[in-house]
Amino acid sequence: MVLAKVVGTVVATQKEASLEGLRMMVCKPVDIDGQEKSGLVVAVDAVGAGVGELVMYATGSSARQTTVTRDRPCDAVIMAIVDQWEVNGAYKYKKDEDPPYN
Repeated sequence: MVLAKVVGTVVATQKEASLEGLRMMVCKPVDIDGQEKSGLVVAVDAVGAGVGELVMYATGSSARQTTVTRDRPCDAVIMAIVDQWEVNGAYKYKKDEDPPYN
């Protein structure tokens, strides 16, 4: 599982039929301090995440383990929206804080 910030969406009108109805989100991984790292991943959204939210996504065969993605050709899935994130007793993220990172 990887922590990432949802930074956008992908719309594809022509796609594999089994992907119809699935939302695809652009995710940017974050490091242990909550800072965005390089690279982007397009992940199927299984939990109703929105742009700007911190999420956890899985890749590879694990991406096909959710109810939404089972037996579908996807390599990444958002399977959790993060409410808070703590490391060594210090909060790195709290969803309801503004800004959310300490």
